Parts: sequence; C-alpha cells; structure tokens
Amino acid sequence: MHGPPLGRRTDADRDNGKPRPEEPTIYTSPTPPRPRRTRRRAARPLAITGIVLLIAVVCTWVPGPVGTAGAAALPWLGVALAAVVLTALVLARRVLVLLLVPVLVWVLAMAPALPGAGAPGEQSLVVMSQNVRAQSGGAAASAQELADSGADVIALVELDGDSLAAARETLAASYPHSYAVGTVAIWSRYPLSHGEPLALGLPWNRALRVTVQAPESAVELYVVHAASVRPGHQDGRDRMLAEMARTVADDPAPSIVVVGDFNASSTDPALAPLRSQLDWVRPTDGSLGFTWPASLPLARIDQVFTRGVAVHSSTTERAGNSDHLATRTVLAR
Repeated sequence: MHGPPLGRRTDADRDNGKPRPEEPTIYTSPTPPRPRRTRRRAARPLAITGIVLLIAVVCTWVPGPVGTAGAAALPWLGVALAAVVLTALVLARRVLVLLLVPVLVWVLAMAPALPGAGAPGEQSLVVMSQNVRAQSGGAAASAQELADSGADVIALVELDGDSLAAARETLAASYPHSYAVGTVAIWSRYPLSHGEPLALGLPWNRALRVTVQAPESAVELYVVHAASVRPGHQDGRDRMLAEMARTVADDPAPSIVVVGDFNASSTDPALAPLRSQLDWVRPTDGSLGFTWPASLPLARIDQVFTRGVAVHSSTTERAGNSDHLATRTVLAR
C-alpha cells in the first residue's frame, strides 16, 4: 500500500484537497550607494577641476603666448566654472567654498572686457571699422553695407590692391575724403588732414593716423592692422601694440579714436600698455562684442580705444562676406 504515512497530513489535506500555490519569490536589488559616499567621491574631481581652471585664469595675466592663449579662452573658462559650480551645488556643496577662489579671480580677470553703458546725448560721429579679408572679393559689399548703415567714417583693413580699388569705387560718391596706407584705408564724409603712415616697429606700414574734421570738433583717428598671431610668432604684433601705446602717449590731440584689427582679444596682456593710455570702448548692447569668426564669433579681436571723447554706443554688425564682424562706434555730443 502506497501513500503518506498514517496520521500525517499532506499539504493537499490542509488545503481541502487543493494544491497550495507556490510561495512567491522576492528579488531584492543591491543596496544603492549612500548619498554621502557619492558626495565624497564627487568632491575630489570637482576640487581638482576648480584648481586647474584657477591656474588657467591666472595664466591670462602672463605676457607672451601663454597670456594671449589664456585671454582668448577666458570667456569660455567662465562657462566651465559655471558648470563646475552647478555640479557642486548638486553633488558636493562643501566644495563651493574652494570654488569661490577661481570664480572671483575669473571675475577680476574678465572685468576689463565686460559690457558697459553708453554716454547720454545725441550722436555726433559714427565710425565703423572692419577687416574685409584680403582676396575675398567682398570689400565692395562691405563698403556698401557700412555706408548704408549710416557711417560717417569707414575704416577698412587687410586690403589688397583689388579690394582697395573696389572700395574706392563704391564709396567715391558718398565719401569724398579718403586716405590709404598699405593694407589700411579710411573714407570720410568730412574733410581729412595731416595723414601719416605708421609702421609701428615693422619694416612696412600697417597703420595710419589722420585728422577728421568732424562738425563738432576735430578727431585724431588711428586705423591699425596688427600683425598676425601664430604659434611661436607673435613678436610682430606685440611690437606694434607697444609702439602704438607710445605713439598715442606722445600725441597731444585732445580727442583720439583708435580702431582696427588688433589680433588680440580684449584681455590680452599685450593690450595693457595701450589700456594705460586710452579707454577701451566697452560694448553697450549687453554682449561681449565678439567679432571673429563672423560665422560663430568666439573672440573680440577688433578693438576700439578712445581718449577725450564720449561714446554713445558700441556694437557690432555683419557686412559683406568677411570673416570679421564690423565694429560700430557712435560718439556723443
């Protein structure tokens, strides 16, 4: 006889003859890491990143190639710092105290290039300047668009023979007064006098000085096309900018405006001597006034400096097919 031992109840007996369903299996996931441990792990890389960014910002004050490269990257170092600070707010707040140091140093380094407000009053003279890119064939288009925008004075740099001739033909009727030297030239609605070529330490002329007889008062205008900067080759540019600073320091004119392509971003240490003699014109449209490259501006290398004049507004505009935006500086009465 087969079956369970006598007197022993089976599972089926206990469930009134029905099989008992199988017990459910409970699966458990691994215990998630503790938030405190996650914060501890995030703190170290965030702190290291902050120190690296601090060093990069400090490098912008170093003269020479290091400072030039650092100054070009300075606005974008601020973006990186903002990302690190936001990450620290979420993952490791105790690192925020350490991150205050690079943030404050960045603000100090960036302060000379931040936007500002224009002077009140009516406009008296509109000066526009653009690098028209030699051999681009766009000088005539740039000249026409700058004229259509209401410029009283147009300064063009990086002109070759063909582009100079094209610009002259385009502007001859509306701007009867002009002066050209090497790769730079100026056209004006008002009379020009005392034109002078400037080599600024180079063997050839890449700048000029001329007096614009504006209706309100005469303005001494400098147009500069600084030498290019390439890895290992920026001595020419630095020499030109230093000589430019000495030239304006010796200029007794009460009203001075300096425009052009400086091949130096706004906080470049090479501009320090010029800043000590003139006022760097801040963008007044709330931007950083980036001018290059025109398709996606990443840096402001086309600068405006003044002395003895009030600036009503300072903005940038697209013109022609140049790889530089034009600068528009409106002087106030």
